[in-house]
Amino acid sequence: MCLLVLAWNVHPRYRLVLAANRDEFHERPADAMAWWPDRRIVAGRDLQAGGTWLAVAGDSHFGVVTNYRDLQGPLPGAPSRGQLILEFLDSREPAPEFSARLAPQIARYSGFNLLVGDATHLSYVANRAAQPVRELPAGVFGLSNHLLDTPWPKLVRTRVRFEQLLASEALAHEDLFALLSDREPSQEHELPESGLPREFERALSAPFIVNERYGTRSSTILLIGHDGAVDIAERRYDPLGRTTGRAAFEFQT
Repeated sequence: MCLLVLAWNVHPRYRLVLAANRDEFHERPADAMAWWPDRRIVAGRDLQAGGTWLAVAGDSHFGVVTNYRDLQGPLPGAPSRGQLILEFLDSREPAPEFSARLAPQIARYSGFNLLVGDATHLSYVANRAAQPVRELPAGVFGLSNHLLDTPWPKLVRTRVRFEQLLASEALAHEDLFALLSDREPSQEHELPESGLPREFERALSAPFIVNERYGTRSSTILLIGHDGAVDIAERRYDPLGRTTGRAAFEFQT
């Protein structure tokens, strides 16, 4: 994932409200969100490395990962960051225990941000952060390709709109997907100096990225109720930002 906002234990109906865009090279193969036959999880599947970017299990454990933007590129021979979610869901451990066990190994990976949650805990693991493991309190958070709550303009804009939606007890999929579909780039003076070509930097500054080589491939809404009900929906897009597929799943944990 490359842009997400989430509310943890702040909404009267939902323990978790998560809205996320996955940005990736269009040529990288992936399967649509589905129940995996080899695991009781709902997730998309990265067909290049075999992992996933967001998944929820039948017991409502969930995980989501973003890459940390690093112009040095991935570490040679580093394990797949998308496998971290599968390791968490397979372990069935509480999120803090898994995160503590993972901490000594995080230097093996290219830069990542990982959020893992269970019925009572939400943990954040980041191998480019001064504090690599944190248990998060109730609150609203945002994440892109830097550290948690780094105030990139597109994330700030999305989070403000997200918090407005949270004021309603009845959250509608359409409102959350509309939040994620914002294609307006940031203002020129707001663009970071990350070393990327300016035109590409401008394209990446929109919450929903439209670019022929790299862009928003899918949007996902994940709602987990205080009663254990799970509601997850995905929309997929082509390089022109047109919707090419949809998926939706509901189950009770």
